[in-house]
Amino acid sequence: MAALPVANRNALAQAASPQAIMEYRRLLAEYQAARAAFEEEAGAYWDAIAEKRRGRNAKRRQHLAITLDDYVLTQPPVYAGPKRPVNPEPQGEPEVRPLPRKVIPLVADLLQAAREHFQWTPQKPLNEVEFKRAYARVALAAGLTREQAVRVYSFETGGNGNYDMQSGLRGGHAASTAIGYNQLLTTNSVELLAEQGSEFIRVLTQKAALLSGPPRQALEHKIAVLKKMVTYARSVPDDWSQHEKLADTPQGWALHAMVLDIDVGPLLQTHKLLTSVMFARIKGFNRPLSAAELEMMNLTGDGTGLDMVTMPQVMREQVPTSNFFQRSGYERNPVAIRHNTVAKLLAITDSRMDSNSNLPGAKDLTAAF
Repeated sequence: MAALPVANRNALAQAASPQAIMEYRRLLAEYQAARAAFEEEAGAYWDAIAEKRRGRNAKRRQHLAITLDDYVLTQPPVYAGPKRPVNPEPQGEPEVRPLPRKVIPLVADLLQAAREHFQWTPQKPLNEVEFKRAYARVALAAGLTREQAVRVYSFETGGNGNYDMQSGLRGGHAASTAIGYNQLLTTNSVELLAEQGSEFIRVLTQKAALLSGPPRQALEHKIAVLKKMVTYARSVPDDWSQHEKLADTPQGWALHAMVLDIDVGPLLQTHKLLTSVMFARIKGFNRPLSAAELEMMNLTGDGTGLDMVTMPQVMREQVPTSNFFQRSGYERNPVAIRHNTVAKLLAITDSRMDSNSNLPGAKDLTAAF
C-alpha cells in the first residue's frame, strides 16, 4: 500500500472489512491491557528505585552504613506482551507530529558565538600533540595520574579522539555538546568557569608575567575575555539546573568554546576529572580512584558515581545498575542494560579502556606524560 497514490491507499483503507476492523479492535484491547499492566509494574519498580536512593542519601547524611537492603536487587521489568496492532483504517488514527529536534551547537557555532558575544577566538594548538602535552602538564600538576588521564581519554574518545572531537558528529549533526578528551558538555564548561574561574585566571596571569611583547598582549586579552566569561557564568546561583539554562544560550555556547583553547582547554579538561577526585576525598574516600571508578563519576555525576565506587566488591556483583539511573536514562543506555550489575559495568569499562589504550591517540597521550 505504501507504494500506491494517497487516493488509492485511502480507498483500500476505507474498504477494510468489518471482520478486519473487529480483529484489530480485539488485538488493540489485548495490547492496551498488557501495556497497562507492564506500566503499572514498571512504575512501581522505578518508584522503589527512587525511594531507595532517597533512603541511601538520608543514611549518608547521618553517617550510617549502606547495606544491600538499601538497593533494589531485582532487574527492571521488560515488556514482553504483544506489539501494537496495525490499524486497517489508518485515516482514523490521530496524527502524530514528531517533536522538534533540539538544536545542538557544533564547534563552528561555538566559535561564532565567541566572536559575536566576546569578540574572541580560541587559540588553537599547532597540532594535536601540542594540546596533549599541555593537558598532560596541567593534569600532572593537579595530581591526576597518567593512568587516570589516559584511560579515561581512551574510554571517552574511543582511544583516538582529538581535542575538538564532538560526540556523535555525523552528517552535520551531533549527539550532544560533549567535546574533547573528557567530553565536556556546555553545562560542564559553564559550571567549571563559575566554580574554578578564579583559579584559571590566576594560572594564566602567572604565565603572562613570564612573557613579553605580542605573546603577553595576546594572553592578557585572553585573560580579560576569561574574566568576562567567569562573570557571566556566575550571574546565576551555583546550581546545575541554573548553569544548564545559561549553557543553552549563545553566550553559554561562547563559554564552551574555551574548551578548544590551548591554555584554558587543558584546565577545563583536567578539572572535569579533578572535581570528582576532590569530591571523593571530601566524602572520606581517600584511596586513589581507579580509572574505571573515576569514569563512573565522570559519566554519571559525582554523587551517583561515588555510590558505586564506595560499594564493596561483593555488593557490586549483586546490585543492578538500574539503581543509579532515572528510568528514561536507563532505557536509553544499552551498555547499562547489557552489563546490568555494578561489577559488570565497571568490568566492561575497564575492558574498553584496555583495548582503546593501544590506539594511536592514547599512545600519543601516554607519551605526553
